[in-house]
Amino acid sequence: MAISDVIAHIDEEIAKLQQAKLVLTGGSAAAPAPAPAAVVAAAPVKTGRRGRPKGSKNSKPVEVKAPAAVKAPATKAAAKTTKRKLSPEGRKAIADAMKRRWAERRKQAAK
Repeated sequence: MAISDVIAHIDEEIAKLQQAKLVLTGGSAAAPAPAPAAVVAAAPVKTGRRGRPKGSKNSKPVEVKAPAAVKAPATKAAAKTTKRKLSPEGRKAIADAMKRRWAERRKQAAK
């Protein structure tokens, strides 16, 4: 049985049930005519991916602030954020820790 046949059968059953409802409730005899089976279209088949499309710019919700609460920075220096820099000692400590980690991994792989 094809999908269009199933849909046509369901439409016929709906029309019969609506007529029975009208008879029971005492409604008028002029019930809407059932749609012909050839006119009933199948549900569209969705293709593609679910969810937000790739490259969408609206990934984070935007908070709207009241205009009175927004303050302009006093100077240009306050407006710029300075980039944090790693000291040479800190860089060396991280490098030594990574070398120890890699050495441990090589020992485990050799076993």
